[in-house]
Amino acid sequence: MVASDGADCLRLLPWTTPDGKPCYLSADHEDSRLSRLADDTESAQLRSGEQVLAGAKAVLDDAGAGERAVRFALTRATESLGEVIRIAVSRGGRVSCPRKTNQNPPPAPRPT
Repeated sequence: MVASDGADCLRLLPWTTPDGKPCYLSADHEDSRLSRLADDTESAQLRSGEQVLAGAKAVLDDAGAGERAVRFALTRATESLGEVIRIAVSRGGRVSCPRKTNQNPPPAPRPT
């Protein structure tokens, strides 16, 4: 990702390769099909994180929760936190990039 002059801004995608390496998107427009898929995936991950947080709080509030329940809650919370951090890094990296859309630019003025 490059800075505010608009040169080659890459988006960190919310998934990795099968080897666990990061995936990036270089798109002309933020509303491309792959960009929308990434947006939808991020939204789903954030909703899932809210559910995991609620579940982890319930486990922590239950004095009788066993080790398995606590370990499961912590495992899911760790996964969700990793996803949320990835989303934050991706969005933070895009802050300095100019926004592009598929809207047609205004026509050039005609010489008079």
